Amino acid sequence: MALVLAVLTTAGLLTLAGPVGSAEAAAPGCGGRKVRTLTFDAGTVKVYRKGRRYVCAVLVPEKAGKAKPRRAFVKMRPRGGEWAKNKTHPTGPVIVHAGKRRVWIHAQVGSEKYDSGWILH
Repeated sequence: MALVLAVLTTAGLLTLAGPVGSAEAAAPGCGGRKVRTLTFDAGTVKVYRKGRRYVCAVLVPEKAGKAKPRRAFVKMRPRGGEWAKNKTHPTGPVIVHAGKRRVWIHAQVGSEKYDSGWILH
């Protein structure tokens, strides 16, 4: 009886704890599926598609070691639309309503800049 109780208690605790986080879960606020990973010298931009209409981007800057933290931000715009950025969290998530339009992503870490060109469709 004690063994059954111990097994049930352990199973209940594992259920409450939830699944172990993965690298794709490292983008808070970006639900959906990862569709593109854009890398450049100073970091990585992870791009997610939320349903058929929304695109989300998060910038993950490379660690600078013991150097002073560098300014980093990401912004994105759908074709024919305005630039969007997250004013409170400059590295994202940035979400735009793209529909079936392509998007352009611009990221910067320190003086290193990255432009994706028109991607996704």
